[in-house]
Amino acid sequence: MAQIKVDGKLIEVPDHFTLMQAAEAAGKEIPRFCYHERLSVAGNCRMCLVEVKGGPPKPQASCAMGVKDLRPAPDGSPPEMFTNSPMVKKAREGVMEFLLINHPLDCPICDQGGECDLQDQAIAFGFDKSRYEEKKRIVDEKYLGPLIKTIMTRCIHCTRCVRFTTEVAGVCELGLLGRGESAEITPYIERAMSSELQGNVIDLCPVGALTSRPYAFTARSWELHKTDSIDVMDAVGSAIRIDARGSEVMRIVPRLNEDINEEWISDKTRFIWDGLKTQRLDRPYIKKGKKLVETSWDEALNVVARNMKKAGNKVGAIAGDLAGVEEMFALKKLLASVGSNNVDCRPVNSVLDANIDRSAYIFNPSIAGIEEADAILIIGANPRYEATILNARIRKAWLKNNMPIALVGEKTDLTYDCQHLGDDVDILKALATGSHKFNKILKKAKKPIIIVGENAISHAGESKKLGRDILAMALMVANNAGALESNWNGFALLHNAASRVGGLDIGFTPQNGGVCSADQIKLAGKGELDMLFLLGADEFDMSAMGQSFVVYIGSHGDAGAHRADVILPASAYTEKSATYVNLEGRVQITNRAIFPPGDAKEDWAIIRAISGKLGKALPFDNLNELRQALYNEHEHLANINGIKAGDISALKKLAKIPAKVKNVEFISAVKNYYLTNPIARSSKVMGQCVQAGNDREQAGQDK
Repeated sequence: MAQIKVDGKLIEVPDHFTLMQAAEAAGKEIPRFCYHERLSVAGNCRMCLVEVKGGPPKPQASCAMGVKDLRPAPDGSPPEMFTNSPMVKKAREGVMEFLLINHPLDCPICDQGGECDLQDQAIAFGFDKSRYEEKKRIVDEKYLGPLIKTIMTRCIHCTRCVRFTTEVAGVCELGLLGRGESAEITPYIERAMSSELQGNVIDLCPVGALTSRPYAFTARSWELHKTDSIDVMDAVGSAIRIDARGSEVMRIVPRLNEDINEEWISDKTRFIWDGLKTQRLDRPYIKKGKKLVETSWDEALNVVARNMKKAGNKVGAIAGDLAGVEEMFALKKLLASVGSNNVDCRPVNSVLDANIDRSAYIFNPSIAGIEEADAILIIGANPRYEATILNARIRKAWLKNNMPIALVGEKTDLTYDCQHLGDDVDILKALATGSHKFNKILKKAKKPIIIVGENAISHAGESKKLGRDILAMALMVANNAGALESNWNGFALLHNAASRVGGLDIGFTPQNGGVCSADQIKLAGKGELDMLFLLGADEFDMSAMGQSFVVYIGSHGDAGAHRADVILPASAYTEKSATYVNLEGRVQITNRAIFPPGDAKEDWAIIRAISGKLGKALPFDNLNELRQALYNEHEHLANINGIKAGDISALKKLAKIPAKVKNVEFISAVKNYYLTNPIARSSKVMGQCVQAGNDREQAGQDK
């Protein structure tokens, strides 16, 4: 610890603190443009100047000077700095005057208006006159792709965007070229950026040089109603804020959550909002002949109830990737009322089920715990596409610890150095038996993490035994590496769907004679399953369902709606309060930002209405009653933002090396990052991102 006086107030701070951090610890505000807590120090905007007593006779950049760099006074008293002296005031006014020399001062038409650091700090710390009459410089716009709009004349060269893309996103596609007045931020080559985190530079830019292209000129910040919620585009559960005007979501921005996403979000999370407005199901439909026709809720529910009575217990239900816990719980109860246990929320041929211990299907070390790791082995996953924010945390830990990382699976650029061991089961078996050279690295590590992709233990067309064998071998690797200890559980399953862990927690998997999603579809194709509920489930082969009566409960007109005999329009995640459990096992709740369009209703309310028409009314009439019933059966779901830990001893029992295992190549579950769910496929912006990626690949091939 070190002592320092800030404006006459003596405080004690860690000796690694900068003068800026010390000032903030003393409650003093220090203006800044280039400095950011999560980026390296650049020290180039000079807005954070302070006066140091006994130091050089000029202001000092507080972001770049440490407390330990200061010497005590001749009498031995602690060093002293001033944040509001006449020298500091004059220096800051001078810096602001320089910054505004070439700034266009187009605030009335700037899309950053109302959220601009330059505006705020010019008022608080600037000078009300300018002594410069020369013509302002003009900088050509730069093309960064369909997500980021540039007006580079406004740029003040803080280099936050350059440091973010290089350090956090891991792509070197932005840089500062030139010197003095000729300096420009540039993408080097005029083409779309490739990072899945590029949208975060919009938040980082302290002026209006980088803004959101899809959001441009659509709304002002003070017009928007802001709702805190969580993201469901993947299983990470990033903290977000939904900004809406009237009945429309206008944009989605990140919220601070150190445990999950820090202050970043993925591009899919940020720019998905236009997909919430298109391809929407806003009224019920029933199929008459071969054509879906609009109908009333009463008629649609009667048709569903009539067919359900006729089907008896030959009914199945499959939950999609975006389903909330409440609707899955209600649907499970509805099927149980007719004697059916044919429910599933998993990908085809997944080995995970309600009978397996919770620690086998959650990310046990936690997302924040990745920073404690000193070695990582990734099996059958591509975290860059399956969990972008989690991948950024791995990169952060890699930069900090320079830890070894290895991959068994498809060779790809994960934005950090990664040793590719191979892509088949034989490599995993060698690791499980301890005969691979990477075993020595894992053995030396104190806190290793074994990340297993969901697709690695789910093999379409293969037997479930293969999935069990792969899970067992991965656990054997973890056990031999010392990753399954009382003080450190390093086994981590990487899910790619928001609904998965919550569905597994409530047992939305086949039990007591029930069958999985793949078998339900096969039985439907054979005519042995008379009715099938699709709860936003679109990632399945709809043509294989035969003549089974299909009821689709969802928000978008995707594959499931095209196959349906009855469509019951439901709410999207921005239009309801629903519980989701992220890949760590953390319980979170979305908040309604807007109401669903047209006649669409919340999913659980639709299921409750069906039960009423069926004459087997479920024992809840509102969301609070439903949640109370849910918490009575699954107590841990009442602990919002809490994580129920798994049993390490149960994992050790599962760890084993099969005598014989069929070889198979590991492939990622995500084929196209931007088109993983119905909302994404309805988004024009996501389509533009796909096209930009194709153009980038084509340009690379042309070279």
